[in-house]
Amino acid sequence: MKFTVDTFRAWRHRSVTLLGMSGVGKTHLSTMLRGHDWFHFSGDYRIGTRYLDEPILDMIKSQAMQVPFLRDLLRRDWIDIRNNIKIHDLGPVLSFVGKLGNPELGGVELADFIRRQARYREAEIAAMKDVPEFIRKAHEIYGYDHFVNDVGGSLCELEDDAVIELLARHTLILYIQVTDAEEEQKLIDRAVSDPKPLYYRPAFLQEQLAVYLEETGLAFAAEIDPDAFARWVFPRLFRSRIPRYEAIAAPHGYTVTSREVAGVRDERDFLAMLETAIARTA
Repeated sequence: MKFTVDTFRAWRHRSVTLLGMSGVGKTHLSTMLRGHDWFHFSGDYRIGTRYLDEPILDMIKSQAMQVPFLRDLLRRDWIDIRNNIKIHDLGPVLSFVGKLGNPELGGVELADFIRRQARYREAEIAAMKDVPEFIRKAHEIYGYDHFVNDVGGSLCELEDDAVIELLARHTLILYIQVTDAEEEQKLIDRAVSDPKPLYYRPAFLQEQLAVYLEETGLAFAAEIDPDAFARWVFPRLFRSRIPRYEAIAAPHGYTVTSREVAGVRDERDFLAMLETAIARTA
């Protein structure tokens, strides 16, 4: 959606999609807005509870079946396993995505990793297609005036124009941009110190995997230390996503900086920041 400052102020039921890398302030804003009676739609929560719930449970059960005591309990239906994902603890989703590398070091072998990546992409697309219906539910069922869509950092990697166009029709897309080297390095350092599973575009993964194997002298992905690869690839992933975010924000949305977001303390600050971003494009 596109606005003038006046039409934005007159917008009765605001719906905003927050776009950007993990760590730029999306969760900070979503949590704050939820405290101001906004409906918080978490893309990864929807993915984990709706579209990857069964694959996550299958993954957990396959591990449990390798333990004789648990195997017997499961086969006799004496115990039940469920996915207890929380909106601020997406551990089951991250566990499903996994890290590429040596299974003996907690990694996922390449063929399985590619399958999981494809399942995650399908799930993220499906979750984003749910946004218009959840906007309706937020207003008509739950009585919320406003809606915030907290998307994963991988939205720009989906290569699905229809999803972006859908979000642009139903929400104001707000890209949170990292604008200086110091802030960028902080995000990279944070990710490198605690590497987490991530989604990679297939072409990006194949390209970077080939470079990594050549640099390390390894012959196969199964020899990779999962954390070492995640640390090595993140800065490259970060920089590859920047032009992709910008390609979404330029025609479809608005841009603010992570420093601007850091100064937001309440809904009034947030709305003022949005008005400033709108005015900059006038």
